[in-house]
Amino acid sequence: MEVSLENLRKENEILDIFCNLVSIPSPSLKEEQVIEWILEFCKVNGINGKKDNYGNIYINVPATDNTKEPIMLSSHMDVVGDDSPIDIYMDKDGFIHAKGRTLGADDKVGVACALKLAKDLANDIFPYPHGGLEITFTRDEETGMSGVEHVEFDKIQSKYILVCDADKLGQLQISGASYTNAKITVRGLKGGHSGIDIGDENRLNAAKLIAELLAEFPQGAYYSDETGVITSCNLGAIVAGGVQNSVASIVEKGVKTNDYITEIMKKTSTNIINTLGMASYSIRSASVAKENELKALMQSVVDKFNEKYKGLAEAKIEFEVHLLPFEKAEDDRIEKVHTRACEMAGIKNDISSFHAGAETHIYCHNKNANGETFMPVLLGLADVYNMHSDEEKVDYKTLLKGYEVIKNTFIEFNK
Repeated sequence: MEVSLENLRKENEILDIFCNLVSIPSPSLKEEQVIEWILEFCKVNGINGKKDNYGNIYINVPATDNTKEPIMLSSHMDVVGDDSPIDIYMDKDGFIHAKGRTLGADDKVGVACALKLAKDLANDIFPYPHGGLEITFTRDEETGMSGVEHVEFDKIQSKYILVCDADKLGQLQISGASYTNAKITVRGLKGGHSGIDIGDENRLNAAKLIAELLAEFPQGAYYSDETGVITSCNLGAIVAGGVQNSVASIVEKGVKTNDYITEIMKKTSTNIINTLGMASYSIRSASVAKENELKALMQSVVDKFNEKYKGLAEAKIEFEVHLLPFEKAEDDRIEKVHTRACEMAGIKNDISSFHAGAETHIYCHNKNANGETFMPVLLGLADVYNMHSDEEKVDYKTLLKGYEVIKNTFIEFNK
């Protein structure tokens, strides 16, 4: 017999909270409606929740045993998508969707589970003594992470932070990659005409030279361990040669195409000995040591190039750090707690590193009210598919199990 979403919501409060949340549009920096809903939920259910000066929400459920350590949950309230109405439904396979748009399970799965836990604690559903529970709901994670950057870190008591924002049930991600851009410039010191001057061996073509240089750089995974790719290097773009007239023509005529490379190549100049080539790379690493090792390797390639072509051409590499890494901590307490919590729920956890950025990266470089450096991890509390697209969906059964995992995690942390 087919089960309706309406009936499931009546039977499972966590699912009802989630459905209420995803029914409220909250694109980045336009989260006012969902903020209002969360604060009203807190008021009705006796939860101490308040909004800070930036619009983040902070919740504090007091300890019933002050000898026990507090722990914090963190999730973001904004979603990818616009502020158009949201009509949710469940298909025959138990997946919840939004008609014609993103669902917002990223990260309202995390918000829902945190709210449910806060309600259960605030209303004495947990009869055993426990430390405090702190919760932070942030704005603008999807576009700029400005919300977490405005969190009042020095008011938080917890050292351990569970960032509930991974996309698979049972995930525990204990490190995450930095994001650094590398900008490479190659200049030929003497250009000329590709016919008249082509025999002059002192006139080196920068387009050819940058290709030679980049061939010496690593590409792809640079270092991996048992948790996955730790450090990588990826060529993003190369611009070299006589593209000026071609680009100017595209801009002047307002050409609209999905294939700008082909359009540029139609009118490139081949009658010059090029003097400038540029390239950009992304470097990601969950290890400062391995990132520094990779940067040193790339710098050594540039140094050797400059030595080889001294007086004829020169190359330069510059590194721009956009996001510091979230490195694996030596303290494995949360790994052990989460492993037991998942076993209690009848599932096996998956401990790994993730090769991207998240709010963990901001928390791990800040300190709490006691001067302790935060120790965050990234948790998955449901199976979310096709995030950030109109095909986004979540398996409702995994959400029910996800709440069981976060509840068990809190129980195990307080033992």
